[in-house]
Amino acid sequence: MSMEDLLDKPLTPWMTGGGINGDIVLSSRIRLARNLEGVPFPNRADATRLTDIVTQVRESVGDLKKTDKHEYMFVEMEKLSPLERQILVEKHIISPNLAGEPTNRALIVRDDAAVSIMINEEDHLRIQCLVPGLDLKSASDLANDVDDIIEAKHCFAYNEQVGYLTACPTNVGTGLRASVMVHLPALVLARQISRVMSAATQLGFTVRGLYGEGTEAIGNIFQFSNQLTLGHSEQEIIENLQAVAQQVVEQERSARQALLTGSAEALADRVWRAYGVLCYARIISGQEALTLLSEVRLGIDSGIITGVPATIFNELLVTSRPNFLQKIACRAYTDPVERDRLRAQLIREKFKEERKNA
Repeated sequence: MSMEDLLDKPLTPWMTGGGINGDIVLSSRIRLARNLEGVPFPNRADATRLTDIVTQVRESVGDLKKTDKHEYMFVEMEKLSPLERQILVEKHIISPNLAGEPTNRALIVRDDAAVSIMINEEDHLRIQCLVPGLDLKSASDLANDVDDIIEAKHCFAYNEQVGYLTACPTNVGTGLRASVMVHLPALVLARQISRVMSAATQLGFTVRGLYGEGTEAIGNIFQFSNQLTLGHSEQEIIENLQAVAQQVVEQERSARQALLTGSAEALADRVWRAYGVLCYARIISGQEALTLLSEVRLGIDSGIITGVPATIFNELLVTSRPNFLQKIACRAYTDPVERDRLRAQLIREKFKEERKNA
């Protein structure tokens, strides 16, 4: 996959669906925060130091290629346009922070985007690994392999008493953030989501929106992740989140079954209304689109809608976003209504195509 493919194609391989409990868990992610020994953190380093870090870490691309049976690309953030950087955010490849501060910052990304390494974000390195479904172990194994390859050439800042040293105290210790992205429309419809979120928080986990910290849960998509990185081993963090995620999956399944049993006609009516709007609307906002797509995905997963692949949700989750729309149209949208027209047109055409292929 080239950088052009990465920017132009709506779905990266890990977003194509499948995986364990893939009808509810969209992805599992492991992120490791690492810093080079004896070098100031990015927020304290001057331009010369930051440039030197980029140069040093760039050498790891060759090591990754030799060890992994994949190609890796090195990308300087400054060489991407603001629009291209925001598309990478919408596809969960980089963080909003890296997109917003491109100077002396870079990205190493695997050809399938399952591995991305942000250079000079909050820490010198942010190693991120993404896999479909509920499979934190596979994501962790992949992240540890990448971590070992880089650490073989670079000494990381580490303290025997506390563990890995990071720019933010909340990451000190393992430097590990594990998260799962889940689609929970039935729990939202049943008004049980607040109870689920409260229980997760009491167990030491945080619940965020589609794009992580500071974002809302649009499209009934939530991210569950660990809050603590100090005082727990990587294995404990992963096992605990895996257990919590499994409970959330079971609760969502129960809520879906309850809707199908007790309110089947009302649920079908809601799902088909959402489908109808998406198929024929002429103007649709981003938030409304994600809400309706979530309900259609629920209908597909519940067997109410047949002949439409579940991956239509994953694809339109990306292509209906403002920056991807702008790239498709090859122009900036100063008029929100014009953008909403294009979004509606794109969604209509996609559903028409799927109906034709069914």
